[in-house]
Amino acid sequence: MIDTHSHIYLDIFDGDRSLVVNRAVEAGITRILLPNIDSQSITALYQAERDYPETCKVLMGLHPTSVKKDYKKELSIIEKQLSVRSFAGIGEIGFDLYWDTTFRKEQVDALVTQLTWAAEMNLPVAIHTRNAFPDIFDVFAKIYDHRLRGVFHSFSGTLNDARQILKMPNFYLGINGTVTYKNSNLPNILLSTGYERLLLETDAPYLPPVPHRGKRNEPAYMLNTANKVAEIFAVSRQTVDEITTDNANKLFM
Repeated sequence: MIDTHSHIYLDIFDGDRSLVVNRAVEAGITRILLPNIDSQSITALYQAERDYPETCKVLMGLHPTSVKKDYKKELSIIEKQLSVRSFAGIGEIGFDLYWDTTFRKEQVDALVTQLTWAAEMNLPVAIHTRNAFPDIFDVFAKIYDHRLRGVFHSFSGTLNDARQILKMPNFYLGINGTVTYKNSNLPNILLSTGYERLLLETDAPYLPPVPHRGKRNEPAYMLNTANKVAEIFAVSRQTVDEITTDNANKLFM
């Protein structure tokens, strides 16, 4: 299995990162994909990759909540990194209007810039979208390139949003612990869209699945998410594992 979105390089894991990786491997997680946040996270990102080269693969990008007045400087640092080595993809990029709308215009420019790089470099993208689906669809409508491929990670939209994403042939829905939450409408949405275009993730340390809510999330907990998806579709967890792992390999590997 592949955890397609995790932040185990963050300092919250500094005390037991090796144990976290070992538990993931023991649970059957063969790869953990680590998306970048901004220039301040690059050193820790690379260190995790060096420490666990068989398990951790990194993506490079500028997170939308890190897009501020100095975003062009941040983008130049990201661009430099992309020019000097290979990555599993470009991410985490996107649109976030949940906390602050001050830099809405700058977020659009940063997203367009990074999507353009992804198309030109033939790299998949990890898309973050929060309170911004109409906005991000507007961006895609204007600059969509058939070379683009990726995942809308931690999908939190409506059924119409899911269908809009799945109209793009090389895009997937990233599913994490939120699908296990009691009041989540995600199970109903997935039943209407199917499991053929899903990826599994944790977004660790965030969004732990039931029964781990309230704790720090980690890649090994992705098994709870896989079990829930299997339950939703009344299929075996092996079926979910095989389909989502195949999708992750096609997109990122």
